[in-house]
Amino acid sequence: MSVVILGGNECMERRYKELCASYRCQAKVFTKPRGGLKDKLGNPDLMIFFTSTMSHKMLHGAMSEIKGKGTVIEHCPTSSLSALRNILEKHAAQ
Repeated sequence: MSVVILGGNECMERRYKELCASYRCQAKVFTKPRGGLKDKLGNPDLMIFFTSTMSHKMLHGAMSEIKGKGTVIEHCPTSSLSALRNILEKHAAQ
């Protein structure tokens, strides 16, 4: 399963990827908007938005890029590992 995480803390990027790997998921993490996301997102199975730590511009840009692709979207107000674990339990542990 491929996962894209938008938002979160820069210092936690490695931990997000490690946690996703423990659920047998490949993860891309974008904590800051660095140019256009168009070529970087791909076609993930699950997209997670850590809404408290991301800009509105980044959220709207990502939503427009994945519209109509069948990607499952999760919005999470916190960017903690426990919140990510709960989302992965819900979607990847099936």
